[in-house]
Amino acid sequence: MQKAMIKGNLTLDYAGNEALNTICSNLTFAGKNIKKIVITSCEPNDGKSFVSIQTVMNMARRGKRVVLMDADLRLSVLNAHYEIQLPGQGLGLAHLLSGQCQIDDIVYETNVPNVFYIPIGTDVQAPLSLIATPDFDNLVQTLGEAFDFVVIDAPPVGMVIDAAEIAKSCDGCVLVLEYNKTHRRALQDAKDQMERTGVPILGCVLNKVSMDRLSTKKYYSYGGKYGYGRYGKYGKYGQYYRKENKK
Repeated sequence: MQKAMIKGNLTLDYAGNEALNTICSNLTFAGKNIKKIVITSCEPNDGKSFVSIQTVMNMARRGKRVVLMDADLRLSVLNAHYEIQLPGQGLGLAHLLSGQCQIDDIVYETNVPNVFYIPIGTDVQAPLSLIATPDFDNLVQTLGEAFDFVVIDAPPVGMVIDAAEIAKSCDGCVLVLEYNKTHRRALQDAKDQMERTGVPILGCVLNKVSMDRLSTKKYYSYGGKYGYGRYGKYGKYGQYYRKENKK
């Protein structure tokens, strides 16, 4: 198995660690059959990738073998934001689903104990043609048998349909919301969209909260230092959203 190096800073402060401990404890007690979890958001910039990778790190520290799948085939940020360096060609999800390699070629061991990683490999213009297939479902089920937890970082559910398609192969969904930004209607639409897939919504993470307003026992404030600036340019997602919903 090839090895990927995660060189980005993943250190959290005390409040952050406590919040992630709470999130992961709740996921652990969600049920023994809840192993494949998709994490998405209502809108861009809510911090779903941050929550995804931190959830994986926390679970790994508990002794769980966890694989993080980057399934944001349209606009991935994990490699860039967390300085994940891949060996060789950097094969990933897109290569597997398009028949260019095998599963063993895209699952990377990392320098973090118990953490494994599946990158996107390359951006895809029409990812639904790869995700909405038996091959993707077979991949997720295979990973669920090989690892204690599978965490999938999916695109925002409020922008494109990808997350809903991914959820069909999962046991549960976590929604990430940005405090004082996500509108009630957007949240309701995202909730309805995910519920139509049949996957249970395990809970929501309220992100970017000012700690002087809300208790650290319930919320964690995600700072802007991780630089989700690229997600601010989601015209790319908006373009696909319009095309896919046009009758």
